[in-house]
Parts: sequence; C-alpha cells; structure tokens
Amino acid sequence: MNSKEKFKRYAEMLRDWSSRMNLVAPSTLKDIEARHFADSAQLADVLPSDVEIYDFGSGAGFPGIVLAILGWRVTCIESIGKKASFLNAVREELNLDNLTVFHGRVEEFLKQIPGKNNKKAGKFVITARAFAPLIKILDYVRGINCRLFLLKGREIESEILTAKQKYKFDYELVPSKTGDGFIIIIHFGR
Repeated sequence: MNSKEKFKRYAEMLRDWSSRMNLVAPSTLKDIEARHFADSAQLADVLPSDVEIYDFGSGAGFPGIVLAILGWRVTCIESIGKKASFLNAVREELNLDNLTVFHGRVEEFLKQIPGKNNKKAGKFVITARAFAPLIKILDYVRGINCRLFLLKGREIESEILTAKQKYKFDYELVPSKTGDGFIIIIHFGR
C-alpha cells in the first residue's frame, strides 16, 4: 500500500469509527483530507527528517499517524482507551511498523525520558495538535531538553505571553498553510 492508499484507508476508518465514537467533530468528516490530513502534514515542511516523534494527546492520530504515513518514527500517546484502540487498529491496518501507541497519560510516558543530560536529546521531538495550552505542555516537559513542534490556533500570542511569565524559551512562529493558526517551534530546556 502506498501513501496515497494509506491516507484513503485511514479516512475510511476514521469515518467508520467516528460513527461509533467521538474521534473528531462530525462536521469535519466531510473534509478529512484538508481539515485533518493537510493540517497535520504541514509539519513535514519544518520537522527534521532524522528524529523520532512523540505525539502528545494523539486522539484520532493527528498529527502522529499522518507523520508516520509520511515516514517518521512516531509514538502516539493517548490516555483514552477507545482512541488508543483506534490508533492501534490503524497501525495494524496500514502496516505502520514505524508507529507505536502508548496507552496512558503524557506524564507516565515522560517518566521514561531522561532529563537535561539526555543522550537522546535532539533525536526526538514533541508534536501536538488541539492538546493543551502552551504553558501546560511546557509544564509536562519541564526539565527535558527537547524541541516542540505544535499546531496552534490564532490565540498563540496570548499563550506565549502566559508561558513566558513562567518559562524562558526561544520560539519561531510559522503561519499555517491550512488556516489562520500557526506552527510554533520551541527549543526548550537548553
């Protein structure tokens, strides 16, 4: 199965499973390709090619599964059992050997990652889409040397101001190609 076929099958599974459980807003199911796939895939333009991705709060697999289909090694972290089951079903159906699903909370997953002297630093990045406010994400990764590539909405400036009151970090904002939001790239813990 090539990437195009994988995206087609992923969309079919998303529509099917969404009829039984809340994976995405029903209004977005008509335009999965633009609303979810293209929005997630725009990270491919800014992500290093040689890193492993830890996708916080993967939900229906955005951006994690999209990035796995595009070739990255991805760990989707999802605490809700039904959503983790969906992610595992997609992994199996699409034969995504480069995808791991961690069923649990982000805090549990992060206990496995060493802190600032981490030898893996620079070898992994963190992604998230519609997961949590920026300050909450930074609270999670406090003490870990990492880079974050987050898909955020147009309110990102206020999230940055709030986070800057507690944390020092460098960032870059890249305007979204699919809406009025941004990709925020943060170098944290250096």
